[in-house]
Amino acid sequence: MNKIIDLGMHPYADTFIAESQLGLSEPVYPLQCWMDKETGEISLKYKTNPNDRYNLYDYSYTSSNSKFSREHWDKYAKHTSKKINLKPNARIVEIGSNDGYLAEQYQKVGHKVLGVDPSKYMAKIAKSRGVDTYCNLFSEATSKKIKKKYGLADCIIANNVFNHADDPLDFAKGVRDLLRDDGVFIFEVPYWYNTIIDGKFDQIYHEHVSYFTVKYSCNLLERAGLTVFDVEVVDYHGGSIRVYSKKSPGNISENVDSLIRKEIDARLFEVELYSDFVKEIKNKRALFMEKLYPITREGKPIIGIGAAAKANTFLNFYNIDNTIMEYVTDVSEHKIGKYTPLTRIPILDDKSVFEKYEEVYAVILSWNISDILKEKLRKINRNIIFLSI
Repeated sequence: MNKIIDLGMHPYADTFIAESQLGLSEPVYPLQCWMDKETGEISLKYKTNPNDRYNLYDYSYTSSNSKFSREHWDKYAKHTSKKINLKPNARIVEIGSNDGYLAEQYQKVGHKVLGVDPSKYMAKIAKSRGVDTYCNLFSEATSKKIKKKYGLADCIIANNVFNHADDPLDFAKGVRDLLRDDGVFIFEVPYWYNTIIDGKFDQIYHEHVSYFTVKYSCNLLERAGLTVFDVEVVDYHGGSIRVYSKKSPGNISENVDSLIRKEIDARLFEVELYSDFVKEIKNKRALFMEKLYPITREGKPIIGIGAAAKANTFLNFYNIDNTIMEYVTDVSEHKIGKYTPLTRIPILDDKSVFEKYEEVYAVILSWNISDILKEKLRKINRNIIFLSI
């Protein structure tokens, strides 16, 4: 394994701090990506305790916290059901079911659904909407317990969670064991190609243990006894891949080889590429801070938009804390009233912040929905000056 990216010391990105916790110290860990050139594996060198990641503070990410997200998962359920010709009353297991929103969409049309999630907080929310949820980290051992209690699955889905697994091979073997012989495993994760080509270093954080290319997906699943038969690139989280696999794949889409060739042509598996990547993001940081400091010296307010996990990687890497940014705004009830990790910036709703300023600067931290956020905010305050990052 070769070290390719080092972003310094970072706290957990998806755990926000309650006011009662402000006096407590937070753990920080080295945020480094290492790569195996042969297999395409890219993962964090320092893996934190998974139980701490999801239960040390209340895990705050909800998969249905915005209209954009809900629409994505609504389309996901319809598209995948049609694509794999999902039979009526199928047994579906969603790993990383979060607040249960996606699982509920399958349940509404008559499928038997089980959610699996390590966060007690999120499992409670999912159960409140009627989604049966097994609260545990998914692994090969957990898979055996689920199989014994619920039987085999016709379809297993895992979105933005496979990349959270400390041991992806063990995770994949658990999927294989829980899947019927004719079943399908579908997972969606941020696409490393977009992360690197678009310079989106803030997709890297402690909750994301592994980083996926199509090459790595194929190699990993093959070792677990599964074969990738199709891959779709989707416009979510700034570019994601949706990977379809089976025990007996049949025909394999030409998308698979085409995307692997694209990754190789982009030099994603060459160590030298990443020294240029790191230089570029450090240069961008210096230029952005040069733009920010004169605004703070004049005492003008700067607000961050979107308390996403990626926002915390950005804020910590740029050393932007509550002395520079007055507030971060968000729509999630699970984040409003809390503070960003380590940087300690208070999180409020959009309206309460932007209605009180005549002139205000804003930084879109949730850049993947930038256009939607700008349109919404201009309805609250026409005088917002947006700073590009």
